[in-house]
Amino acid sequence: MPDSAALSILDPLIARYASWLALPGEATADTSDEDPANVVLMPMVLRIERREPPDRTALLEAAAAAAIAVCLDERCKPGGEWHQAMHTWISGRIRKVARRARGAHWEAVQSLPGCTVRVGNDEVRAFLPMRVADMPKELSRLQISGSELAADEPGAPVPDAPTLWLNPDVPMSAGKSAAQVGHATMILAAQLHGAGLDAELEGWAADGFRCSVRQADAATWARLHPRDDPETAWRQARVAMVRDAGFTEVDPGTVTVLAQWP
Repeated sequence: MPDSAALSILDPLIARYASWLALPGEATADTSDEDPANVVLMPMVLRIERREPPDRTALLEAAAAAAIAVCLDERCKPGGEWHQAMHTWISGRIRKVARRARGAHWEAVQSLPGCTVRVGNDEVRAFLPMRVADMPKELSRLQISGSELAADEPGAPVPDAPTLWLNPDVPMSAGKSAAQVGHATMILAAQLHGAGLDAELEGWAADGFRCSVRQADAATWARLHPRDDPETAWRQARVAMVRDAGFTEVDPGTVTVLAQWP
């Protein structure tokens, strides 16, 4: 279970959340301040076996939990072996990229620094952030495309756990959705920490960062969307949002996920 030292890794994200939401949509895709040779991202690998493909919802719930699990791993504490890499990444853009693997390729990535989460029979591993240029071949050889999975019917969200609502008007592949719900759990954890709700965050960690991922209907999305007042939405309804830079699949500034704390 993360303590206050471990939770401090989220501090840069608390300040960045507000400034990011205030940017004009087109500005979210501005990378003029970045050195392309030093782009850092968090790789995620979805286990998608050919003969027994995963349930889309369970896979996304595993991705959501894995992303925050690696951020709050004990090794990311100040002084820990993962701290510098995680701190550097969280202090900038929290880019993620999801790849797919099966069989021996899935087994090969288990030895790389990261956390694997299983929901039902479905698994995702999130890795310690790294420079794209330094990505090991076990990851770089995996395909990004081809992660689409058939929609399923998961039923009502799990009670007493956060719900991550996907935008009903923005179709996304399973890989893109996995990255977005991974952003959502990180932002949700940062908002809890910033609001002094560390006890609730620690309880969530003790529950394995269990959450529900659901496709919102139009009425739910309209009711929960913070619009231009994210501070009030968080304070009154415990709703945070993910706003994408628009590098792939969606337009810059698109709100892809609304994360609702119970």
